[in-house]
Amino acid sequence: MKNIDFDWKPLLLVPVLALVALPLTGSVSTWLTLTVAGLAMGMIIFIIASGLTLVFGLMDVLNFGHGVFIALGAFVASSVLGTMSDWTGSGELWRNLVAVFPAMLVAMAVAGVLGLAFERFIVRPVYGQHLKQILITMGGLIIGEELIKVIWGPAQIPLPLPEALRGSLFFGDAAISKYRILAVFIGVFVFGLLAWTLGRTKIGLLIRAGVQDREMVESLGYRIGRLFIGVFVVGSALAGLGGVMWGLFQQNLVPQMGAQVNVMIFIVIIIGGLGSTAGALIGALLVGLMTNYVGFIVPTLTQFASIFLMVAVLLWRPQGVYPVANR
Repeated sequence: MKNIDFDWKPLLLVPVLALVALPLTGSVSTWLTLTVAGLAMGMIIFIIASGLTLVFGLMDVLNFGHGVFIALGAFVASSVLGTMSDWTGSGELWRNLVAVFPAMLVAMAVAGVLGLAFERFIVRPVYGQHLKQILITMGGLIIGEELIKVIWGPAQIPLPLPEALRGSLFFGDAAISKYRILAVFIGVFVFGLLAWTLGRTKIGLLIRAGVQDREMVESLGYRIGRLFIGVFVVGSALAGLGGVMWGLFQQNLVPQMGAQVNVMIFIVIIIGGLGSTAGALIGALLVGLMTNYVGFIVPTLTQFASIFLMVAVLLWRPQGVYPVANR
């Protein structure tokens, strides 16, 4: 990342967007409801996009097959939660979390294993060849969707929220969804863990050094290739976690759900600066807020809101809010 410690201007984009929307929503309670919903949606989008921006930023891999890990994570979680109906049907929050968190961990593990195979057989032969990466990973996405249809069927599958996570909490006249509050906490935790790992640990130091000068790091005896495989697996696992979060957010699953959010993910990482984790967080929050505000104020323009936002940001900063130095 470049000048992230001193470049404070992008940090103001989220509060500025929220303040601009305040007089347009009609009331403070409506604005607060939309804002929290947008932040929660943004955090879920960040979890989904963080894996892709990590892989591209550290490995220079354009993985258009990222959506298959999203869909797989959601479907695996639906199967796990389906066996824990006594826990998800309970009105006690802790029992619901005991069901949801293991489902997330299993989804991440399965997505990570698939990511390991995906890197070995699909991505590895086309390292350094972006056009071939786009084509072959798109093929991997199509194959993955068909395999999901074989296992879970082509029909839409419901994924209802656990009982205690349904409904809203009220702050005055503002209604805040319980699940969206949980999504915000999980998103903050994921971002903090990624930032700490990349910035404060030896593994993060080796990965960043390997991006800048792979030959030098390998000459010191470190196996950068294995570290990069680990990065791809972690990125795939994060996509699986994001798939679970997005599936619970939508409350239904289809095999094409990963491909459906691919465009939104790429908008986020383009806004953030290709490869920037902090930029991806800002981009995801902006997209989540913009989608909710425009959906309430001018519903017919909802589908264009993210594209308009991306164009506006790129007119200001053509390389994204936090461009990575080696892009």
